[in-house]
Amino acid sequence: MTTNAHVPATDAEEIDFKLLTAEEAAQLRKQNPEMSPWWVIGAQVAAGLLVACVAWMWVGRPVAAVSAFYGAMAVAVPAALFARGVRQRPGMATQAAMLRFFVWESIKIALTVALLAAAPWLIGGLVWLALLAGVVIAMKMYWVALMVRPGWLKRNGLFGKEKLKDGR
Repeated sequence: MTTNAHVPATDAEEIDFKLLTAEEAAQLRKQNPEMSPWWVIGAQVAAGLLVACVAWMWVGRPVAAVSAFYGAMAVAVPAALFARGVRQRPGMATQAAMLRFFVWESIKIALTVALLAAAPWLIGGLVWLALLAGVVIAMKMYWVALMVRPGWLKRNGLFGKEKLKDGR
């Protein structure tokens, strides 16, 4: 008895999949290192500080900066708790890891909503537009941090040793 199903010629596609050798896989991992979640959280805090400064200059009141920074922290603090909670532990079953992810993601969302709901009571004279700007900017840092990774910055000469034009 065979375990392979017959694939009709009309459904067959040419497969462009190439198995990597151990050396090629190691090189690929070296070129694309795993990104730490703390890089994203650091980017959220930095973006929160930046948007707070812009809000203060734009509105001219310190409460605008506090509102913007609070909005960013309402995203970054729950994300930090999530990153700490879902750390991979040796020998953990796949189902347990998925359950842990689901539980911590639910906690992250609930804490973010609770922090945003508490903002009017915690910040006197809350500037809602600045708070919203802080939340949006911090949430966009997930995408920015995925595109601009620390290794990418080094490889492109934007951080650390400069790259020469001839590629050396």
